[in-house]
Amino acid sequence: MNAFSRMAGLAVLFTFAATIADAQQIGKSFPISSEANQAITGINSESDPAQKLALIDKFAAGAGQGDAAILANEQYVNYYLSQKQYDKAFEHGDKLFALDPENFQNAVNMVRAASEKGDADKLLAYGEKAQNILTAYKTSAAPSGTAAEQWEQQKTRTLENNQDNIRYVQQAVYGGAYQAADPAKRADLLLQFAKIFPDSTYAVPALSVAASSYQQAQNAPKMLEVANAVLAKDPNNLVMLLLVSDYYAEKGESLDKAAAYAQKAATQADSAPRPDNVTEDQWKQQTALQKGLALSTLGQVNLQKKNNAQAVQNFQAAAPLLKSNDASYARNAYRLGFAFINLKKTPEAKAAFMDAASVNSPYKGPAQDKLKSLSAAPAKRRAS
Repeated sequence: MNAFSRMAGLAVLFTFAATIADAQQIGKSFPISSEANQAITGINSESDPAQKLALIDKFAAGAGQGDAAILANEQYVNYYLSQKQYDKAFEHGDKLFALDPENFQNAVNMVRAASEKGDADKLLAYGEKAQNILTAYKTSAAPSGTAAEQWEQQKTRTLENNQDNIRYVQQAVYGGAYQAADPAKRADLLLQFAKIFPDSTYAVPALSVAASSYQQAQNAPKMLEVANAVLAKDPNNLVMLLLVSDYYAEKGESLDKAAAYAQKAATQADSAPRPDNVTEDQWKQQTALQKGLALSTLGQVNLQKKNNAQAVQNFQAAAPLLKSNDASYARNAYRLGFAFINLKKTPEAKAAFMDAASVNSPYKGPAQDKLKSLSAAPAKRRAS
């Protein structure tokens, strides 16, 4: 899943993007008095945290009234963010939204606070707020006294000047959802992300991880629902082709579809371009594993269809490609053992089960049990 390997670098990008001031603000516009401007200048020039907070309190109680209360709450938000007092930042951010519901910079700051605190639910909620603000702004009519063409040009410039913060919001919300430890929670959050940000470059990756996470949570219906939604948008999504084909092959359902998806996945693994952030060796190992998984799935399809000789060929072709992953390698060998049993080739079946038991994986115990049963069978026949 190389689409997600970039996550490690997002923390630096988050910090950078959150410090960028909007060249043009999305939100309420109003005149700032000289008294308010002077107070804000003094606040911004004060380096001592305690003195800075005292100045903000003084401003809020005096010149920071009426529309200027927006400025006062902005100062509180910035202060509490810098002090990592996130609950206080949320408190004043919500007050600011009550005064200026379309304040996009406030939404960005709330996303930052939720991200730094590690609150995935708030992160998603404020991310949705940010997206709703942008959606409303894009469709907003020209203010009184402004020509429609001029307003459209201004909106275009404003959105362009906010691109860093727009990207930051999407990256932060996606990152927070992706890092959720519980698979079911992670899947739900990523699914919500894709619904909130349908046009984001992270939308399809989010759905892909959601499907895999539903599989981890053993929620097969949701896994199939999301995986098929991804394939509807991206028919060549290699991860989803592998996921769906493996599920059907293992269950013995929709075997023709499983075979078609697995064959397509094998072809994709051979031809997929290497991402810039993945080394040649890493890419060779990853694509080899993916092709091995596809071939093993084809073997399982043929095993289910009683095409045992073809299944053996598939499993044997998959084996060297799966060496880098113990669980996948062992499962492939375990499946191969059953294909040989069906062909009444007991020595070959024993060798396959020994291979499956040779690595630490969930298949070690079952493979050892099959070896015992195969070894005991001839003795029972002699006793009879």
